[in-house]
Amino acid sequence: MQGEQRAVRARVSGTVQGVSYRVWTRGEAMRLGLTGWVRNERDGSVTALIAGADGAVTAMIERLWQRPRGALVSKVETEEAADDAPVDFRIIV
Repeated sequence: MQGEQRAVRARVSGTVQGVSYRVWTRGEAMRLGLTGWVRNERDGSVTALIAGADGAVTAMIERLWQRPRGALVSKVETEEAADDAPVDFRIIV
C-alpha cells in the first residue's frame, strides 16, 4: 500500500540559482520516487511542484533545506497544490 498521495508547491529563496540547485532537487526527488518539476524564477528563487506519497513529499520538503554545495537556502515556503505533476520529475527551463 502506497499510502496517502499529496502534491505541494515549494518556493525556495536564497542563493539557489547558478549552483545546480535544480539538478540536485531533481536527483533527490527521483531517489524518493516523486514526480513533478523544478524551475528558476525571475526573482532568483526556485519553485518546485512535488507529488507522491505523503511521507516522501514531507521528506523532500525537509531536504530542500539541505541544498547542494554552493547553495544557501534562506526560506522554503510551501502550499498544497493540485496534483498536475508529470509522470517523472523534470527541470523546466
